Amino acid sequence: MDTSFPREDPRPPTPRKADGAAPTALTLGAPGPPPRDHLIWSVFSTLYLNLCCLGLLALAYSVKARDQKVAGDLEAARRFGSKAKCYNILAAMWTLVPPLLLLGLVVTGALHLARLAKDSAAFFSTKFDNGDYD
Repeated sequence: MDTSFPREDPRPPTPRKADGAAPTALTLGAPGPPPRDHLIWSVFSTLYLNLCCLGLLALAYSVKARDQKVAGDLEAARRFGSKAKCYNILAAMWTLVPPLLLLGLVVTGALHLARLAKDSAAFFSTKFDNGDYD
C-alpha cells in the first residue's frame, strides 16, 4: 500500500484548439521547495521545552501545516509552518535562556564572594606585635 504524501494525480488531457494547435502556456519559474512543517522540532519542544505551553502550540501549528500541505494548499501550509517555527524558537528561548542567566549570576556571585572571603581572611589573620598593645 502506497502511503506517500502528497499523492500526484495524473494530469488531465490537454484541450486542443479546433485548428489543431496546442495551447500556449507561460511558466513563471520553477516551483519552490515544499513548505516545511517543523513537526519533529515541535514534538521535541512539546516533550522537553514546553514552558507556557509554547511547545504544544508549535505542535498544533505543525500538524495544521502538514494537513494543509497534504490538502494541496501550500500557502496556508507555509503560514502555519512559519508560526510553528516561531513558537518553537520562543519555546527554546523561554526554556534555555533563564537557566543560563541564572547560572551566570551564580558563577559571578560565587567569584565575588570568594574574593570577599579572601580579603576578610587576610584581615583576621593579621598578627600583632606586643608593642602594638601599648
